[in-house]
Amino acid sequence: MAGVRRHSGGAGDGEPLLTTQQAAVRLGVKPETLYAYVSRGLLERVRAPDGKGSLYPAAAVEALAVRGGRGAAGRTAVAAEPIRTGLTLIEADRLSYRGRDVTEFLAGGCSFETVAQWLWSGEVSGRRFTASATALAAARAAAEVLPDRARVVDRLQAAVIAAAVTDPLRFDIQPVGVIATARSLIATMVAALPAEGEDRPDAPIAELLWPRLTRRPMDPVGLRALDGALILLADHDIAASTYAARIAASTRAHPYAVITAGLAVLDGPQHGGAGALAHRMIADAVASGDSLGVLAERLRGEGGVPGLGHSLYRAADPRAEALLRLIEPLPDPGGVRPVVQALVEAARDRLGTFPNSDFALAALAHLGGMSADSTEAVVAVARSAGWIAHALEEYQAPAGRHRPRGLYVGAWPETEESG
Repeated sequence: MAGVRRHSGGAGDGEPLLTTQQAAVRLGVKPETLYAYVSRGLLERVRAPDGKGSLYPAAAVEALAVRGGRGAAGRTAVAAEPIRTGLTLIEADRLSYRGRDVTEFLAGGCSFETVAQWLWSGEVSGRRFTASATALAAARAAAEVLPDRARVVDRLQAAVIAAAVTDPLRFDIQPVGVIATARSLIATMVAALPAEGEDRPDAPIAELLWPRLTRRPMDPVGLRALDGALILLADHDIAASTYAARIAASTRAHPYAVITAGLAVLDGPQHGGAGALAHRMIADAVASGDSLGVLAERLRGEGGVPGLGHSLYRAADPRAEALLRLIEPLPDPGGVRPVVQALVEAARDRLGTFPNSDFALAALAHLGGMSADSTEAVVAVARSAGWIAHALEEYQAPAGRHRPRGLYVGAWPETEESG
């Protein structure tokens, strides 16, 4: 670095030294913050030969930068410690749960309940999820008092909180208790939503969810597609909502609070809300008949196209590919399928990208006569299984282990140096 001085005299003779400005630039902080690092013993300071300034050992500055400082470009210099998990692997554009490719579950005709149990315990079980009568009554009452403009996910959040207060054993975080709670809670979440007609109390989750998302009659093809979507979206490594759920579990919060934490983060438009954006894009393309024009509008106005591409996949999102295959037999009275195909082809040929799970879920919603926010509801119900699986891992780890260290870069009280 131009202008770097060398220490002379005493220990470390000849060691490169940085000026205050150089050290501040390397760490990406203000000079005042450097003085604070010195006062806290995080950084050594050497008096300049003229006695009017400070110099800092270059090696010590670099070590601080690597340990947790900020680079000159303002980016963190080192990533957080990865979370060790045995649940979901994303590798070479494939997705697997506990060592089994997710498409195996679809090919084998597994239900969402079976896959949830596999995530939770590594065991295959087709046991039905059944809501507690007391919890369901409280959850329905909480969800029903919300205004008509409340979204499906708003009602799910209210239902979870209400169900929690009816469960005196909610703080039981032993695996058997957590899994029993999860089975009941997921069924309660879905059954608390308003629906057309009566339900079978022991109905599978996909069958319970269908009449709460659409008025179209249930049929085996549609139910299989919805059940497949729940399976494909049950977990996806350490997504933002999953990280929130794990943090809650690390404090030993009960399973209801874990789900609440996940739902809160899922509510963001860049996470659970992404499917609604893709839903609106497909609707605009159907209405206009101009798929390329709709893509161009998104690129021009938003800088990106919802439902396309994914940072964890290079050439294809396996969840989208599988779900798009599942919805092929669905009836298409609104002419949605040709538009979906046109958008997929334009993304591939013109943009060099691929549809992700949000796009495929939006396509399912259109073909099933579901609203835009139904996509977020499907993700919320599906991912609840994954959040519980991650909570089960976290309950076995040291409590409170997720405590990132902040690096203060704001103003500090005046010191002798800065005054």
